[in-house]
Order: sequence, then C-alpha cells, then structure tokens
Amino acid sequence: MIIQARKSVSGNPHLIALVLALSIVGCSKSETQESAVPRPVRTITVAPQPIDNSRTAVGDIRPRYESDLGFRVSGKITKRFVDVGASIRKGDLLAQLDDQDYRNRLTSAKTDVTGAQAVLVEAQAAEKRLRNLGGGDTTPASHDAALKNLRSAEAKLISAKAAAKLAADQVGYCELRADFDGIVTAIGAEADQVVNIGQMTVRLTRPGDKDAVFSVAESDFSRRRQDGTLPEISVQLLSNPDITAHGKVREIAPVADATTRTFLVKVTLDNPPEEIRFGASVVGRLKIASEPVIVLPGSALFDKDGRPAVWVVDPAKHFVYLKPVTVVRYETDRVILGEGLVQGDIVVTAGVNRLREQQQVALAEGSPEGSPK
Repeated sequence: MIIQARKSVSGNPHLIALVLALSIVGCSKSETQESAVPRPVRTITVAPQPIDNSRTAVGDIRPRYESDLGFRVSGKITKRFVDVGASIRKGDLLAQLDDQDYRNRLTSAKTDVTGAQAVLVEAQAAEKRLRNLGGGDTTPASHDAALKNLRSAEAKLISAKAAAKLAADQVGYCELRADFDGIVTAIGAEADQVVNIGQMTVRLTRPGDKDAVFSVAESDFSRRRQDGTLPEISVQLLSNPDITAHGKVREIAPVADATTRTFLVKVTLDNPPEEIRFGASVVGRLKIASEPVIVLPGSALFDKDGRPAVWVVDPAKHFVYLKPVTVVRYETDRVILGEGLVQGDIVVTAGVNRLREQQQVALAEGSPEGSPK
C-alpha cells in the first residue's frame, strides 16, 4: 500500500508538497509536546558543613631528651665501658681518662695545705706572745705586724684548701658517669683518643620519652583550634600499621628548612609500645574539622566555557539555570566548593548534560524540594 501511495503521489507535484508540509507540522508538534513536559531530575539542597580533613606525613622516632655527655677536663681516654644500644643506670661508669697528672696536682695541693697550716700555727703563736707581753716589752707596730702575718696565714690556708678541693674534683672528673637512666645512642670518642673539655663522648637518651618528628608544609598545621590548643596525632609504624600510638604536637619549628621549605613538627607520644623504637619510620595522621564548606557529588559539575558550574533549580518557577562555582578540591567521588552557592540552593546532581537554560524540571520521586539526595 505504501508503494502504491508513493507511486500515485510521485506523479502529482502538488500532492508531494502537501505530504511534506504535513510531515513537518507533525514533527514540530511532537517536539513541542516533548519540550513542554518537565524533565525529572534528582537534586540536593546546599547546606555548608565542616568536614574532616585527614592529613598524613612520614617521619621517624627520636628521643625527646637527648644529652651529649663529655668530660669536664681534657685528657686521654684509657677505657670506654659502653657501646651503642647499652641500657645505662644513673651513676654507671661510661668512660675514663688517664688521671695521673691530676693525681699529681692533688698531691701538690695537699702538700700546700700542710705547709699553710704550719705557717698559720707559727703566726698564731707569734701574735699570741706579743699580745700577752706588757706595755713596755713590745710596741704596737710589732703587734700589728704579727696580726697581719696571722691574717695572711689564715687566707693562704683557705686558698690552699680550695686548690686541694679543685684538684680532688678534677681527679673525679676523669670518670664519666651517667646522670640519668637511659640508652646509649651514639659514641663520640674511642680509647687512646685525646679529648677536650666538653667534647661529646657518649650520647645518652631517656628511653621512655619518644617524639615522632615530621617535616610538613605550613598549610598542614597553620590552622589551630579555636582555643589555641594543638591537635592530636595518631601514629602507626610504617612496617606494621597495626602498631599505633597517639600523641600531641609539642613543637613547631619557627623557621622553615632552607632546602625543603618545610617545617619540623615534633609530636610527643603518650605511652608508645616497645615496638616503636628510636629511628623507626612512622606515618602520622592528623584529623581536623574544616570551616563550613559545600560538598557536592562529582556528577553535579557542568562545564561552562571551560569553567565549573552547576544547574540550580528555581524553587518558585521550577526551571534551571547555570551558576558558576569555585572548586576548592577534587576528591574521588565528590567536590569541595568554595564560592558560588549559598545555603538553600537546590542543585541538580544527575543528568546535567541534558539540561538547558530555563528548562522546566520536576523533582524526582523521593527528592522533594529542600531535601538532600
């Protein structure tokens, strides 16, 4: 029948024009009816809220208290009694100097004390004799001279005793002993080596006080809590994430590293397990609440002239229009917006590529106005 109709029409040009006109009118009517039907869309209502910002950094474990111990006198080391890793108790002998010279000084100082005591005894006897003589048997000048010699002898004895005490102390300084319980983490001198005063011989650390040290960018810690306190950090071993500890930021370097331009952050750990040893590599995680931000699904973004935008529903007239936005951060399945939207805006989250300006829409079932989806 269609073939016969085409054959009958092909011979009449007026009929051909009429058929074409009717087909065009039918198509236009169909498209108009389709465009008049509101397109169903799914939406979300904008409500800025703070979100958790998780920051991570890799660092290592270092002692909080670490002391470089050295001799208080110079000399030649005769023996070292500890090695790296040794556990030390307070008062344990760590190293020893050759003390022969200092013992000779002590002997000389003791001899000077004995001599000063003899001089004092003689001066006391002379002053006593002149003081007990009658007025015509001595002169005031002679008594004054004896009194001066007595005071000089007393001063020399005091000086000799102080020199002897210093010499005895120097003999004791030839032994290097631990000032507290700790662990030896470094050795700075060996036996038969001559060391100067204060030169590091043994580095001793307190085993119970541990810091996790990280090099981080300024943006990772610049925002503190409203009360001024620093946030808590969770730390886990890089080799075994099941071993964890918690701590608080204790110190932030005031000056950035000249090479890396990062800041050194020290986190004091609270009762860390024994497996977290000095020098171990750890991962630190920081969780802080951000300022209120707008979070949308990634499917809500639309490209307008190369810039991000979203379709916003007019709640009164139920049509959509594009609104440019500023994206702060892209994540796996969502975007964080900074500017462009306000609280209460209804944003289309699905089918954004099929919309056009001023197009009528209908909220999908289960997505009433103002309810997030």
